[in-house]
Amino acid sequence: MKAADPNAAPHQPLAERLRPRSLGEVIGQQHLLGPGMALRIAFESGEPHSCILWGPPGTGKTTIARLMADAFDAQFIAISAVLGGVKDVREAVERAQAAREGLAPQRTIVFVDEVHRFNKSQQDAFLPHVESGLFTFIGATTENPSFEVNSALLSRAAVYVLQPLAEADLARIIAKAQAIGAVPALDDAARDRLVAYADGDARRLLNTLENLSTAARSEKRTAIDDAWLLRVLGERMRRYDKGGEQFYDTISALHKSVRGSDPDAALYWFVRMLDGGADPRYMARRLIRMASEDIGLADPRALRLALDAAEVYERLGSPEGELALAECVVYLAVAAKSNAVYAAYNAARAFVRQDSTRPVPMRLRNAPTKLMKQLDYGKGYRYAHDEAGGFAAGENYLPDGMAPPDFYQPVERGLELRIAEKLRELRRLNEEAGGQAPAPAPRG
Repeated sequence: MKAADPNAAPHQPLAERLRPRSLGEVIGQQHLLGPGMALRIAFESGEPHSCILWGPPGTGKTTIARLMADAFDAQFIAISAVLGGVKDVREAVERAQAAREGLAPQRTIVFVDEVHRFNKSQQDAFLPHVESGLFTFIGATTENPSFEVNSALLSRAAVYVLQPLAEADLARIIAKAQAIGAVPALDDAARDRLVAYADGDARRLLNTLENLSTAARSEKRTAIDDAWLLRVLGERMRRYDKGGEQFYDTISALHKSVRGSDPDAALYWFVRMLDGGADPRYMARRLIRMASEDIGLADPRALRLALDAAEVYERLGSPEGELALAECVVYLAVAAKSNAVYAAYNAARAFVRQDSTRPVPMRLRNAPTKLMKQLDYGKGYRYAHDEAGGFAAGENYLPDGMAPPDFYQPVERGLELRIAEKLRELRRLNEEAGGQAPAPAPRG
């Protein structure tokens, strides 16, 4: 994601020497920075706005934030959420106030790296100052901001999704490093292997290039071939020895093997990932996702086992903790499968997104005050525990006038067999009472 700065000193780290000094020098992220794209328009508007930059490591989040400060002639204050806290926020506020009230008033951009590491109170500390316009907030995160950033802060910031750099982008970075004499000549096989190893991460590529250059100088090599590259980097390159498979292709193969109930294939791809240097914590997160997406209520124990395996790894570390993850892989592969909840959730999201905001029926509203009771909040509500079998047959829990949406359709496998039977019985009771079913009759 870098381009050369001709004024950079040769002793600077390669990443700094190649850091873009203008938007036109940025490599990659053209879906955001290309002509007419969202971030390019924001740069050209002359008015900075708070935003969240969400993407994998090494995709240019910090670079974009720094360029934004340059574009708006703003003071740039960087905070690391890993090392910082509320004290750093207070200091940033003081510096922003001083910049605004100085003889030459200046805007301030506060950049928070790994913002998902801040807890709720730390994130809340930014809100009044973002709202007052004291500074523009830019957060960088590798995690989904929907889950990791407070909704109040998220509602005040645009979210831009950065993508891993393409192979062509990474090859351009290598060429720029060679153009300033920072990297020896590379044969085609060595270049392709480096691009594959970088796996869309410009920072990893630049660090590797710098290490290679140091090793090449020590051996007085003027060119790097594939054999020497493998000898120097050794085990770190092994996952690309057989055809240059990409990281996300391999995790996709693991996920599909689990979904396809093949424990041997799942174990194979799982070990391939570990052998290639994948972070076991990343693997644990993916296993939790598989338990939710592909197994769901067919076997609710799967999600608990995935969470337990992640906790065991955190307690034991490598290599002992990896056995718990392997146990989870096998269990997920042999467990009954259902994506019914996953499909129902997506269907509900799509429905709510396009539907109007229907009012909550009066009988379902909370009535904690006398006035609300006088206004008939909660009037007519039937307390299910007081009904026969703990079920208020004929009651309708949807907004008035809304047809049953048929979101959840349990499959005829695992525990969902029993769930389907129960829903059929509840539907029968509702029909006998002349009311509406709380859930659709399962298909099939």
